Parts: sequence; structure tokens; C-alpha cells
Amino acid sequence: MNTHRLRFWILVSVVGISGFSQGMLLPLIAVIFENTGLSSDLNGLNATALYIGILLVSPFMEYPLKRFGYKPIIIFGGLIVALSLALFPLWQTFWFWFFLRLFIGIGDHALHFASQTWITSFSSEEKRGRNISLYGLFFGVGFAVGPLLAPLVTINEALPFIVSSVLCFIGWLLVFLLKNDYPEQTIEVNSMKETLKRFKHAWKYSWVAFLPPFGYGFLESSLNGSFPVYGLRIGLEVPNISVLLFTFAIGAIIFQLPLGILSDKLGRRTVLMSILFIGFLSFTAAGFLEESLVALMICLFISGMVVGSTFSLGISYMTDLMPKNLLPTGNLLCGIAFSVGSLAGPYFGGLFIEYTTNISYFMIISTMLLFIAVAVTFSKTNSMPAASSQNISS
Repeated sequence: MNTHRLRFWILVSVVGISGFSQGMLLPLIAVIFENTGLSSDLNGLNATALYIGILLVSPFMEYPLKRFGYKPIIIFGGLIVALSLALFPLWQTFWFWFFLRLFIGIGDHALHFASQTWITSFSSEEKRGRNISLYGLFFGVGFAVGPLLAPLVTINEALPFIVSSVLCFIGWLLVFLLKNDYPEQTIEVNSMKETLKRFKHAWKYSWVAFLPPFGYGFLESSLNGSFPVYGLRIGLEVPNISVLLFTFAIGAIIFQLPLGILSDKLGRRTVLMSILFIGFLSFTAAGFLEESLVALMICLFISGMVVGSTFSLGISYMTDLMPKNLLPTGNLLCGIAFSVGSLAGPYFGGLFIEYTTNISYFMIISTMLLFIAVAVTFSKTNSMPAASSQNISS
């Protein structure tokens, strides 16, 4: 296996392990807190800690990436995540777990920001959708398997945290096999003012491409953080909730790569418009069919098929629109958009569950997807000619 292929597969493997830990953590802690009697809005507030961590560290990520390179940032992020996961069993309190999740957000963002910027920088335009889809696919596989660990809490409450921490340490060790590399050094980023200026330029080129990551963050965090609470309240059992989340994730896994390849052929915007509208229809249908477990599984599977790729397609769309020297900034803003959506998802999902009656939880997701579908459809942003970049064969 040549160096480029080894680098690519190690990066997506590490991202897959990160997805596994996130997929386990959201429903697991939601169920633990619900069983202790914590209100759904406070449960959702605790879930936002991970994304608060992402937002806090985002303005400070570009300079260390340019100074130290991709590898040290990934190692730093992976170590924080693994250590934080190992500390969860020590003390079960709202604020201790809140700060652990905040540190996981910091570590995860460092890991993902460096990984996805590295991949987009060495992927050629004709393989960009495919490579980012594989990135999303591995994250999706990990995220799909993660919730299946939630029932282990009935054996021992510490067990799922320990398993996830060990796997993160294994992924962390793999990164040491890589040779370090650096992003394109056209402009020095050594002050907050310069960082904000680059944010403004990046926003101008590809603001519409940040909406799909926002939507996916809202959907993912709300579905995994708030839906378990809603599911318990409408009479679903924990194993059935895990199966429903797994069904959504399987749909995303199966169609992640085909949609990425299709976007290389038909264009990112065309594919995004289609999947967002179908996602709106499928979640709306789920809201009317939630009394049937089989019908819910079908609706969530279809939803996963389409909207499970919105994050990776958003990154690819951003890369199409963005000048190459602004790629790290664009990736950073994709992470920020994802975080803002992820912050809003579980908190507003918790409020929606707590204070509404006779309205399905799924309606809050379908409304959000419709809004983004309309924005992408009527946006006037045009793709810039992408500079030729180094090809990757995988």
C-alpha cells in the first residue's frame, strides 16, 4: 500500500472510531439521565456540552494547524477524547459529565478539522465527493454501531465507556504511523483579527455550503440526544430505540458512497436539493406513523439514505466553491456550522418534547430540512474553478 493510500485509510479509520464514541455517548447518557429523573430540557442541555467545546476551540484551530501540521493536531485531539471517555465512570453528576463532554468536543473537533482538511487538500476534484463520502461513511459506520453499546449499561454502567475509550486509544496509536504534512501556507494566521477576516471571505464564497453541515448537526444530535427521551415517553423500550437509531445510520451508510459519487457526476447542489426535500418528506411521514415500530424503521431508513450524507456533501460543496488557500478556514466553518446545529438540536428538541403535546417530535426535524432545502434551491452561489490538486488512489 502506497503512502497516500495508507494515510487516507488511517485517517478515515480514526474518524470511524470517533464516530463510534459519539454514537454511543449521546443515547447512552440520555437514557442514564432519563432513568435518574432528569428533565428532558436539562438532558438536552448536557448534550450541548460537546458542541460548546467545538465552538470554544474553533477560532483557535487554524493557527496551530498551519504551525504544527495535521498529525500533531490529530494526536492531540484523539488523546483528549480517549482520556475523557475513560473518566466518565469515576463520578456521575450533571456538571462533571458536562465538562467531560465539553473536552470531548474540543478533542473531536481538533481530530475532525485536521482530518477533513488533510483529505480535502490532497483529493483531486474528480474524486473529492468519493473521498469525503468515504470519510462520512466510516464516521457513519462508527456512529451506527455506537448506540448498540447503550444496552451494555444494564450489565455495568462503566462498561460502554471503557470499551469506547480503549478503541479510541487504538485509533490514536495508528496516527503515529503517518508522516506529518502542512496546509498551504499562503497567509499567516497569527491573530484573531486575521482569523475573523478569513472567516468573512470564506463565508462570502460558500455560505450556502455551511447549511447542510448545520442541518446534519441539528438532526444527528437531536435524533441521538432527544429522540431516546421522546421514545421512552411514547412507550418505546431502550433496545427498540437503539434499533431505530441503528436503522437510520444503516441507511446513511449504504448510500453515503453512492451519493458522493453521484454528486461528482451531477453536481453537489443538485444532489443536495433532492436529498433535503426527500428527507423532509420522510421525517414528516415518521411523525404520522410513530405508533408502528415497523413504519418508523422504514421512515428512518429512508431518511438515513438521503440526509445521512448532508455533512459530507456539504464539505465537498464547500471545497468546490472555496479558493484553495481558504480551505482550512472553510473546513473550520463547516465544523462551526455543524456545532451550532448540534447545540440547537438537543436543546430545542428537549424543549419541544417538554412543552408541546399532540405534535410529533419528528416535525421539528422535517421543518428544519425544508428550510435548508429552500435555501440551497434558491441560492445564487456559483462554483469557482477548483485548482488542480494532488490525486489520491484508494
